[in-house]
Amino acid sequence: MNRSLLLALAMISLMGCSKKNKEVPPVAAIAPAAAEGIPLSYELQLGRETYRRYCMLCHGEGGAGDGFNAFNLDPHPRDYSSPAFQKKKTDAELADAIRRGGAGVGLSALMPPWGHTLSDPQINQVVLYLRTLEHKPE
Repeated sequence: MNRSLLLALAMISLMGCSKKNKEVPPVAAIAPAAAEGIPLSYELQLGRETYRRYCMLCHGEGGAGDGFNAFNLDPHPRDYSSPAFQKKKTDAELADAIRRGGAGVGLSALMPPWGHTLSDPQINQVVLYLRTLEHKPE
């Protein structure tokens, strides 16, 4: 191959490797813990990104079960922001429901199983993020 062609290909491949910074919304708009000035850890940020990609459409941005698709579903999606729900469910139970879906844990079959899509670390990060969605009673 021509030396200048190799150089051009090398430069093109290097340009393709650069990452663009994604614009992230203000942390205070994400979760109550963040609104209190507590910065999100790396794991929470990953959990938030995964939640937004796979869960938010039904469960809503704040986890209240009011996502765009929620009104098409009967029963409506779970309200993760409920303090009673947060106290009632363990992290392991939440992870199991995400992994096996609603039907896998005796609930609605409308909740898909994400165990073949998400890795165990991703599921644990989503559970960690779900814990930040609790609304404190006023």
